[in-house]
Amino acid sequence: MDGLARASFRRRVEDEGSLMIPHCPDALTARLCEELGFDGGYLGGGGLGLSLAVSEALLTTTELAQAAAVIRRRSMLPLVVDGGVGFGDAVHVTRMVWDLEAAGVHAIELEDQVAPKRASHHRHVEHLVPVEVMLGKIRAAVAARQDPDLLLIARTGAVQNESFDSAVERCEAYFTAGADVVMLLPENDEQRAAAPRLLSGPMASLTSFDLHTPQQWAEFGYSLVIDPVTGQTAAFSALRNAYRLQRSGRPSAHPAAQSFAVFEQMQRLAGFADLYDIERATTEPGT
Repeated sequence: MDGLARASFRRRVEDEGSLMIPHCPDALTARLCEELGFDGGYLGGGGLGLSLAVSEALLTTTELAQAAAVIRRRSMLPLVVDGGVGFGDAVHVTRMVWDLEAAGVHAIELEDQVAPKRASHHRHVEHLVPVEVMLGKIRAAVAARQDPDLLLIARTGAVQNESFDSAVERCEAYFTAGADVVMLLPENDEQRAAAPRLLSGPMASLTSFDLHTPQQWAEFGYSLVIDPVTGQTAAFSALRNAYRLQRSGRPSAHPAAQSFAVFEQMQRLAGFADLYDIERATTEPGT
């Protein structure tokens, strides 16, 4: 990966205000996000765990790095990857950073829950590690990256498990350990507006874009606004509705002609035209 791309993304995070980063589980979605002009894409552990039907808690470093590499191979879109709890202690975090940096990602998120991560995280049962443990992981991540422009995002669940004030204190400590961006999970608009004013560095939000307009997110002071849920839930809802109709013997809401037209659009978006050009240049006419 060109180091200039990471440097450019870092500058945008630090200087441009609220970058909008939607759910981005695969290369085709990444290319769609590029075409639509989004600022980046988010490969979330929760989304990937759902796609594999194993939960985020059972993902491996290799699975996450492979998914990131597939996206980066076919897209120039800046990619933010959810590294979860780092798959273990500081040594495991080191390996994760090696693998994700080699995959070409632009930013890695690391959170302060216990490792190995617990499946009950999905039903909001969480257990935080002591601050000192998370500081060690952040320092290990900083030392492991070869490109200083690879962003490290430190996330805390302290709002839900301790208090808002504790979350702010944790985030400030994470900055001192070397995190470039911090993330807490506000429970209301009052906290959402207050957090960026209380912290000394860039903040990321992790929620639906639709809670506020882009202008409002910028006014709050968030550098990154990450939406990990809208894309996946919208896609699943549409798929479920279409399949339910077809299984019941009724036509889906998408007529066949429309579906095939979209199929053609997907091929264009995937970049198949470049492959067709190679075939035309290297095969016999008419074959």
